[in-house]
Amino acid sequence: MLQQVAMNSQRTRPIQKFAKAASQCSVEATAYGKCIVADYNAVHKDKCAKEFMKLKDCYLAASKKP
Repeated sequence: MLQQVAMNSQRTRPIQKFAKAASQCSVEATAYGKCIVADYNAVHKDKCAKEFMKLKDCYLAASKKP
């Protein structure tokens, strides 16, 4: 039981992994945010698809780093 508790405390929680990866994509996140905010009353599907894909690619690359 004690060994199991020790193993669980060493695991990286998914939110921690997300936060670490997202923190490495501030440039892409800023560009995406600016695109959305530029005309937030007219947001529609794929409005900022290019910026979103760059953010997604950055996040996926960062999340694969050890």
